[in-house]
Amino acid sequence: MDYELDMDIDPDQLDVEWLEQANVAFKYGRNWSNCRAELLRTEENIKLVRSEIIKQVNEDPDRYLGEGVKPTAPVVEAFYRNNRRHKEAKKEWVQAQFEANVAEIAYKEISYTRKAALENLVKLHGQSYFAGPSVPHNISDLKEKRKEEIEHRIGSTLGKPNEDK
Repeated sequence: MDYELDMDIDPDQLDVEWLEQANVAFKYGRNWSNCRAELLRTEENIKLVRSEIIKQVNEDPDRYLGEGVKPTAPVVEAFYRNNRRHKEAKKEWVQAQFEANVAEIAYKEISYTRKAALENLVKLHGQSYFAGPSVPHNISDLKEKRKEEIEHRIGSTLGKPNEDK
């Protein structure tokens, strides 16, 4: 998925952009949903790893905690939180959380911001905002030039004798 490319709108093809908007939004919605599912899997994996480690500690506390150390809840918690497998599971969860957050932002931007941009571009198009370039002109200058042309024409026919006669 290329977020920057998908956010880009071609103002010369607003009809095509509108036709594709729903598909693009759905694609990002599906991606967000997949990221959320992965996040849930990583959360369950943390619970599974934690349960397995706690079970091991409770089955043989002397091996995992040391001779004579009682497997109290705080001691067992400290053990599994420092366990390599638990730390890796947490890292995977953090990454999945990050991916889900980014996917949610992208989905919302595509679904709402891009849609609003398309709506506004269509309004501008309806107001001929994208019409060909127009050259601004100074009405005072045009009026003065026109006056001079009229005076020259009238003066040449009224003020001077006709040379043909």
